[in-house]
Amino acid sequence: MINIIINGEEKQYAKDIILIDMMNELGIADKVMAAAVNMNIVKQDLWSAHVLNDGDKVELLDFVGGG
Repeated sequence: MINIIINGEEKQYAKDIILIDMMNELGIADKVMAAAVNMNIVKQDLWSAHVLNDGDKVELLDFVGGG
């Protein structure tokens, strides 16, 4: 079992998981505009290759327009 903190909320996974797979599992892949793992930006073209590990802290951001 591994623990990953996503936007401040701890989630458990059976094993290491790829960033885009985690987003898909959460149903938010189409809403995320930026992702950071352990305070490091992960470019969108690398989301399908970036493996998350136990203890990683993930921040997922979407941009909301306003006026």
